[in-house]
Amino acid sequence: MFKILFTIILLFVNCTAHATTTIVILGDSLSASYGIDHNEGWVALLERRLKKTNNSYQVVNASISGETSAGGLQRINNTIRQHRPSILILALGANDGLRGLSLRQLHSNLTQIIQRSQKSSVNVLLIGMRLPNNYGPQYNSNFSAIYSKLAKQFELPLIPFLLSGLENNRAMFQKDGLHPTAAAQPAILDNVWPHLKLLLK
Repeated sequence: MFKILFTIILLFVNCTAHATTTIVILGDSLSASYGIDHNEGWVALLERRLKKTNNSYQVVNASISGETSAGGLQRINNTIRQHRPSILILALGANDGLRGLSLRQLHSNLTQIIQRSQKSSVNVLLIGMRLPNNYGPQYNSNFSAIYSKLAKQFELPLIPFLLSGLENNRAMFQKDGLHPTAAAQPAILDNVWPHLKLLLK
């Protein structure tokens, strides 16, 4: 009798575990709530929105301020093993661009992150980045094109720019002019939500 009961409990636990959809955000300071309270960041807002609709979602914010695509590549295998996500929101590259790092290397790093994720049956939502105008039109154009090329190559849903709609509103940025304020976070979530919602279906 005890063995039967134990088996039933074990099956229930396994079913519950499989029913949970884990979403990992692999990003930089734009997703790590830099300069604002962690609970006000767009990732925290996403977690609360998901809980209102369905308790089976788990959100893991694996974003680190200052992170580059190379850092994300170094962490991706352990991140997948540890959290076993169903969805990866990939939001890296801004620091590569701001530091003037090799665009060829950025492309290679993002490619490998996507490939390793897909090999583990993880759905990837790619978030594009843009750079300030002072980096020059050619570099900026080549930088932004990386995301559209990867989205096409791997058939990924693409958010062209995480901060879309905010870039010309100075009041939505902190003093450094790069990091959005707490007031901007709901708009950032609204940029992500429609694309993520399709993956959740």
